[in-house]
Amino acid sequence: MKRKSQSELIMEMNDREITLQLVLTQLSILILALIGSVFLFDAFWADWSSQIDFHASELLVYGLIPGLMVLLIDLFLVYRLPRRMYDDGGINIKVFKNRSSISIIGITLLVAVSEEMLFRGVLHAEFGYVVASVLFAVMHIRYLTKIVLLISVLFVSFFIGYMYEVTGNLLVTILAHFLIDVVLAFWIRFGKWGEADE
Repeated sequence: MKRKSQSELIMEMNDREITLQLVLTQLSILILALIGSVFLFDAFWADWSSQIDFHASELLVYGLIPGLMVLLIDLFLVYRLPRRMYDDGGINIKVFKNRSSISIIGITLLVAVSEEMLFRGVLHAEFGYVVASVLFAVMHIRYLTKIVLLISVLFVSFFIGYMYEVTGNLLVTILAHFLIDVVLAFWIRFGKWGEADE
């Protein structure tokens, strides 16, 4: 019997099952971040708090502006390249097409917080920029067979990782990650990606 691909499995799920899987996956990533920090950090609370700095100009320059730059590049590629080059098998459309605005915001915020806590807050802080950035890209395994998506996720991973490298501020990377994900999710929900191919 042929094993089903990730996109085939997701296409068979209803919205409630997809939401449950998404939330469980992100909570697992968050738990891994917390467990990792217990074992790897010298002082749990001090090490986490040292990575969180609500500095408005830093959030603007290293979070908001880079996030907008990534979005502009993504949107440029979407409008310039054939759909097959950036299509992830319809997974993102299936995940976001029927979501409420509140659900989109909640899911993309959970993704940004959990993934940035693990990949930047723990892995980058303890093992460095390259290791964390490569592992973040590898986690998006469904992109490995799509060269445009693979290059895109590698670029985003190293770019956001560099923002963390410069600032050491987890809020910067959470903001950039959230901005990218939430805008693209709303674009899928209400824009071009949500439409059928002509």
